Amino acid sequence: MIRLLRSVSVRLALGYAAIFILSSGVLVGILWWRTANYLDREVDAVILADTQAVADRLHDFGLLGALETVRDRVDAEADEHAIYLMADPSLNPLAGNMAAWPAQIGERTGWYEIGMARAGRFHATRILSVVLPGGYRLLVGRDVQDRVVIRQTILGGLAWAIGIAVVLAIAGAMVIRRGVLGQVDAINRTTAAIVRGDLSRRLPTRDSSDEFDQLSQTINGMLAQIQVLIEGVRNASNTVAHDLRTPLTELRGRLEELLRRRPPPAEAWPEVQAAVGDLDRAISVFNALLRLAEIDSGARLSGFRDVRLDIVAGDVADLYGPVAEAKGSELVFAAPQPVVVRGDPDLLAQAIGNLVDNAVKFSPSGAKVMLELAGDTGGDAVIRVADAGPGITDSEKGQVVQRFYRGDAGRGKAGVGLGLSMVAAIARLHAGRLDFADGSPGLIAILTVPALMQRGSGRGPATAHPPPQPVASPR
Repeated sequence: MIRLLRSVSVRLALGYAAIFILSSGVLVGILWWRTANYLDREVDAVILADTQAVADRLHDFGLLGALETVRDRVDAEADEHAIYLMADPSLNPLAGNMAAWPAQIGERTGWYEIGMARAGRFHATRILSVVLPGGYRLLVGRDVQDRVVIRQTILGGLAWAIGIAVVLAIAGAMVIRRGVLGQVDAINRTTAAIVRGDLSRRLPTRDSSDEFDQLSQTINGMLAQIQVLIEGVRNASNTVAHDLRTPLTELRGRLEELLRRRPPPAEAWPEVQAAVGDLDRAISVFNALLRLAEIDSGARLSGFRDVRLDIVAGDVADLYGPVAEAKGSELVFAAPQPVVVRGDPDLLAQAIGNLVDNAVKFSPSGAKVMLELAGDTGGDAVIRVADAGPGITDSEKGQVVQRFYRGDAGRGKAGVGLGLSMVAAIARLHAGRLDFADGSPGLIAILTVPALMQRGSGRGPATAHPPPQPVASPR
């Protein structure tokens, strides 16, 4: 029993039963009060009428007239519940259907409800005691035992209703426990399996509008996302360990060689410089991961403001124009009209810079790299970066944004595979997205973010900062 009371379903059902019992008691109480009040008024009205009739006869015809009226009413037996007794000032009976003056009333006057023995049974009686002219005493009353019977009947019905309510509540609790809360048990079993490490487990669904089914679908989506994140963390950890092992191993080898040979400074400085380069590679990985964590956490939302995206993209084009020229390529920038977005200018500059850096890196010498800013019909700002490189396959387009992913085209290129991951993270932070399309030849990277408005011309008050050095992400 104690175990059942610990169940939410049982407590819920008993709570509903308690509410039902309370409401039934209030309803029955109001019904009884209205019924008893009505009966009391009817009885009191009849008693007062009879009392007034006897008093009038006493006034008009004297004591004999009053006694005759009492006897006539007793002999008529029109109402078997009627009670009459007229007595002298000493309470000695003169006429009526009572053998003696009730000791419970005595010489007092007013309304009383007393128990009286009638026909061998004890009955509840409502009586009015008055003093008539000449000191004569009169009792007029009615047997109200029927009202007591009605009260007992109502209370008995209420007791049966309470008992039935309790039984139905317990039965309902068991039905709820086996039916509805069975799905909760399924959730508990699935989550327990996930805690034990089985991330592939999912809750059963029935594709209905049931609240539990909607909850199961939401939890399944959350579990799928958690599985993706955990696998990403696991893969990222393995990749970080692999990518850091090479520069750290080279660094250790150089330092050991320096310790063993102890060369003169002219030979040692190049080795020290190479060791610093290895450390810079390791530090760049950690800095990129920390920046990605900062972006994913939404900590940069506090720095959001209105930004002229055309100015940001123009600054990126100015920065990477010489880089493209040094490779023998050409960076072409086009922004037909100013576009204003809500965001972090430094992050937007880094996202555009990463895309342009990849495009310049993978385009052959003499090719043209396009950086174009435009708006679409949905009110979004669209940045397209097109190159003439080898492009990527359709199967890789969903993978290049994963951390440390390096496609076939990126083999032998500098970088650790975090650039496009950072662009995708920045796009998500700005409620946008990063897509890829085939350039025939080459690749078109499409960065879309919601735009606030488009203004006519000229550079407005928005400030664009030079983009930080991007993290290359070979495809």
